[in-house]
Amino acid sequence: MTNIDSKKAEIPASAKEVFDFLSDMNNIEKLLPEGRYANFKSDGQSCSFKVGSYTIGLKFVSSEPYTKVSYESAQGTPFPFTLVVHLEEKEKITVAQLKSEAKINPFMEIMVKGPLNALFEHMSDKLITQFSKKTS
Repeated sequence: MTNIDSKKAEIPASAKEVFDFLSDMNNIEKLLPEGRYANFKSDGQSCSFKVGSYTIGLKFVSSEPYTKVSYESAQGTPFPFTLVVHLEEKEKITVAQLKSEAKINPFMEIMVKGPLNALFEHMSDKLITQFSKKTS
């Protein structure tokens, strides 16, 4: 099992606002790196997009209001994984951290762990800027 944790992001919004944003799969596209994916599709409960020659599918699985949003890989994704966003509200900010577990063979882990880590760091940063725009 490969575990990847993003840095903790301090988001200038309430946990409810961040939770509501993350609970709508249409918003996942706003967190992806521009120019690094194609063919984003979403129905609100799941989404998919292409990265290189791979199609990545992600579906909403469960949530605990204002503290956790959980997703898992959808059929057709090259390897099974989960992605959980943990939220903790503190004085006027929400601290968010993305945590992923993936079932990747050791050879593939060497190739994908770095890019996945970079993606989750980017998504954390985009959460901050997404809500910074609303407060400025």
